[in-house]
Formats: sequence, C-alpha cells, structure tokens
Amino acid sequence: MPKDNRLRILVGTRKGTYVVEGDTRRKTWKVGPVSHEGEEIYHVVADPRHPGDLYAAVNNGFWGPTVQRSKNWGKTWKEIATPLAPAKKDRKPEMNESDPATPVKRPINNLWHIEPGIASEPKTLYLGADPHLLFRSSDLGASWEPVDSLNNHPGRKDWAPGFGGPCLHTILLDPRDARRLYVGLSAVGTFRSDDGGQSWTPKNKGVEAPFLPNKYPETGQCVHHVVADAADPDTFYRQDHGGMYVSHDRMEKWVRIGKPLGEDFGFGVASPASTPGKAYFVRLDGKGRTTGLGYFQVQEWNDKTRTWRKLLAPKAFPGDFGVQREGIAADNLDPAGIYVGTTTGQLFVSPDAGKTWRLVPYQFPAIHSVSIANPAGS
Repeated sequence: MPKDNRLRILVGTRKGTYVVEGDTRRKTWKVGPVSHEGEEIYHVVADPRHPGDLYAAVNNGFWGPTVQRSKNWGKTWKEIATPLAPAKKDRKPEMNESDPATPVKRPINNLWHIEPGIASEPKTLYLGADPHLLFRSSDLGASWEPVDSLNNHPGRKDWAPGFGGPCLHTILLDPRDARRLYVGLSAVGTFRSDDGGQSWTPKNKGVEAPFLPNKYPETGQCVHHVVADAADPDTFYRQDHGGMYVSHDRMEKWVRIGKPLGEDFGFGVASPASTPGKAYFVRLDGKGRTTGLGYFQVQEWNDKTRTWRKLLAPKAFPGDFGVQREGIAADNLDPAGIYVGTTTGQLFVSPDAGKTWRLVPYQFPAIHSVSIANPAGS
C-alpha cells in the first residue's frame, strides 16, 4: 500500500463533519468528504495508531448523541457503541418496569471529546461527556466502561456546570506512563490520576475563580481548555475563564501568564511539536466572546522568555471572530502549522508557526472543533 503523505484538517461544525485535505506545503486545500449533515459535531479526531481511522462525537437534538467511526478518512462512517450515563449513587435509581431488578441508566446529554490511548495501548479510547462523565474503552469503542472513581468523585455534589453545560471536555494522557491521566471539567477544574484512573485529585492551585466568593478554591474554576507541551509532558498550558496559565510540575501549581494582554479570556490553546516551550492562544473579549479589536488575532506565549507576541497585524483579517475550546490545533510538521476555526465558519491556516496566515476558501458552518491528522511519518 502506498504511503499516505496527505495532511488532513478535521473540522467538526454545527452542521456536520468536514475533512479538508492538503499536502505538507499547506498552501492549497480540498474540502471533502462531508458527513453527518445537519448534526452537531463537537469533536473529530484521528487515531494515529491506526491510520485512516477517525472518530466523531455526534450530537443530534432528536436522536441523541452517538460515537461514530470512519476507517477510510471520513468517506464513510459507522455508529459504534455509545455509553449511557450510570445511575446516580446518591439517590435511589429509577427501576426498569420490565425488569425491576435492573436500574435505569440515564441518558447522556452531549458527547464532548474523544481521546485515543497512547501507543502502548493500541485499543484504548477515552470519552468525555455531559454531565461530567468519563468513559474508557479497551476494544476501540465496541464497548465502554464508566470511570466510576471520577464519575462518583466525593466532591461531585459541589460541581456546577459552565455556560456550555456540565461537560468533561479535556482528556490528556502522559505518553510515558499509561497510568497518568488528566481531565478538565467545566466549571469544576482540572484533575490528575496517577493510578490509571482509580483515583483523582483536583489540580487547580493558583487558578483564580473570579466569579466565586472564594477566589482560589480547590475546585470550581471554569477551565476552558488545556494542552501539554509537546516537548515536555510535565508542562501544561491552560485557558480558563479567569485567565491564561502555565504549569511546569504536572499541574501541581499554576502561574498566570496572560495579564500583560489586558483581558486574557478565551477558549482555545495549542502547542505544536516543533515549537517546544511555546503556546498559541486566541484572546477573546470576555463579554462579547469575540476577538473584540476588529481583527483576527493569535497570541504566542514563549515560556522560555516569558513574553507574548501578537501574530497578526490589525489589517490582516478585519472583523470580530469567536473561537470555541476545540477551535485551535497544530500539526507535527516543522515549521509548525497552526489552524483556527471560528464560530462564523472561517478556517485560518498558518504554515509557518504564525508568521503568515491564509483562509481556506470555503464558508463552513459554525466551527466547534479543529484537529489534525498528520502525514505518515511526521
């Protein structure tokens, strides 16, 4: 079989899934195939362990959420197993009338994020859902098991939803150690497990919750998105409702870095493999949820020099743009490609780590998520 050197942008939108194909020059793009027309796609992701396999979190207001898989780069899709929320343990569950001994499992509101396992676990998948739920599959989605240690965490009674609902939207895996996992929940904060998900500890020290009486609680922060530095799995970059942060010690403590930007609100952050020690944020106006300055902008954080750099001149792309939590991504090439999808359907591409930008010449529906399927061997 010939080596597939195409680069693909996987775009989840309010009205379907789009696969955008290009090459490593990242100058021209072909839009298609298009799938799941009319459905809300919160996340689409490639499985690098199995080239050609894509997973989509498909949400339908009438039929409900489903997990779907493509084994041919999005040309065709098939529904696989979709979990149900376990009955709550803090109250008596409903009984199934046809089988009174079996508690009724409650439906999931939305599916938010699908995360393939690390290379040493070729059949593992993780799934984050609303309301504040984490699931694990050991058979590539043929079945799912709830991660009860988190889903029934002792502090759950105090967890509140964010504006987008009680979602588990971020799942991060340590590539060196399958036992170490991280999750982000809105509006709860980040948690870490060091024992394969058997127990979870809140990791929000130093993160402000400006909307609460106690500004620095153990939990209650509205984390929007978190990524790991590709060159240092102990370093993380975090976009919160209350600012931009970095941690260098596996989330033991966080340091706010975005204050020099003025308002450091936003939803998305990315950290490319070829730019270690750098992270890319889309700063938004906290009230209007748009870039707010009359033009598109991306801010580059240099963790070594602890400085910010604005990557777009004011006249480059005029307008006010919104970007959601999964709306920014980066590829594994050098120089790094950075990709930003907006809530008004524009897809911006930089093939040179933010020095120049182009628009994919296509008007998408409102974009929920952007992720990258990298060329083989990259």
